[in-house]
Amino acid sequence: MKLEVALPVLGLLLCVADTMAQENQYSLEENPFEVVISKTKVTITCPLQLGSGIKWKKGEEQEKGGDQDYVIEEYKSPKDDGDYMCKSGPNSARLHLKAKVCRNCEELDVLTVAGVIIADLLITLGVLILVYYFSKNRTGRVGGSAGVHPRGPKMVRPPPVPNPDYEPIRKGQRDVYAGLQSRGF
Repeated sequence: MKLEVALPVLGLLLCVADTMAQENQYSLEENPFEVVISKTKVTITCPLQLGSGIKWKKGEEQEKGGDQDYVIEEYKSPKDDGDYMCKSGPNSARLHLKAKVCRNCEELDVLTVAGVIIADLLITLGVLILVYYFSKNRTGRVGGSAGVHPRGPKMVRPPPVPNPDYEPIRKGQRDVYAGLQSRGF
């Protein structure tokens, strides 16, 4: 009997606690973090609205005051990976960052990559058309060069199918092959 009363009360307490926790939680679905990586520089933009100033915290380190952007000039992968949190008043937002950076990398925009792909396809199509055009008249020719036709008989015909050289072995004619011994493989 006590369990029947305790379960609805526990459910009601969980709903109240959840709504209270959601009041201080900032919706990251509407305004997500923005992370920009350029060579070895990583810039994190806090999605919180500027209120009484933004404070940044990485992992368990002390909070640092700052503006909406948190800039890491020389990002080192194992050292700088981790959780980053920005706070503005009662609101806070958390981001887990694990990035790969490259000192000698070049950035390409979408139009450059699309242009290279389209140019490659056009060149391939051009080569295909040239090969087809120059080879369509040369099919089926036999000879060393394309313009020379052989004179005389074109081809020696093979012997007819029931060739006497290849007659099957009959029962009485096994003596020709009797001297051969089978080899074990």
